[in-house]
Amino acid sequence: MLKTHGTRFVGKVAVLTASTEGIGLAIARRLGQEKAKVVVSSRKQENVEKAVETLRKEDIEAIGVKCHVSNAEERANLLSEAVKKFGGVDILVSMAGVNPYIGSIVDCPESAWDKAFNINLKSSFLMTKEVIPLMRKQGGGSILYMSSIAAFMETVVLGPYGTSKLGLSRLAKDFAYNLALENIRVNCVASGPINTNFMSNIALVDEFKDVLNYKMPMKRMGTVEEIAGPAAFLLSDDASYITGETLIVAGEMPSRA
Repeated sequence: MLKTHGTRFVGKVAVLTASTEGIGLAIARRLGQEKAKVVVSSRKQENVEKAVETLRKEDIEAIGVKCHVSNAEERANLLSEAVKKFGGVDILVSMAGVNPYIGSIVDCPESAWDKAFNINLKSSFLMTKEVIPLMRKQGGGSILYMSSIAAFMETVVLGPYGTSKLGLSRLAKDFAYNLALENIRVNCVASGPINTNFMSNIALVDEFKDVLNYKMPMKRMGTVEEIAGPAAFLLSDDASYITGETLIVAGEMPSRA
């Protein structure tokens, strides 16, 4: 039976980075199902076109823009296209993330460290700064960063990734504090292992298999829809009194007390 959702995002415009597959596309779909107008983006034009076609076939009002989050001109174009097509930006979902290194942090090359922080953390900082003036014009907005359970657990092989993702929780708190009186909320979702292409290499690592078998009560990876639902909640007015928080959605994986 096809699930139906509410209409919490009628009249809202949502811009999502790195959102043409996996969790990003699932969140775009969920927001669109609840009547948001969505702007998806990706580094590759063909992926953008495919995602837009998929969403439109589901009667979701969507456009797509090619955008590499490390490129200032492409970030500016992403936001300007949203304004040009839909009149403003009410929601930002910062999804872009990479895991350029699997192994001991002791041996992590500087280039991998820099890439993890530039894409996973710096891009969210810059996108937020650039979208704030647009949200002020709208009278408020909601911003969501995509973090990871790796930010809150000991891991032998995901040090740079987890450290950069933990920075998103701090970034959310700092922006939330400074924007609280302007009706702009900023939150984080820290996802557990989700069955996506992104997880394919990590899933082969022995440490991950041990976590799944011995440290995770549900003993399974989550689905993209199981992240999209909580993300939509945090972005909606149902969460109007929640800002600066990180919601862990990870099947009871060990994280924080």
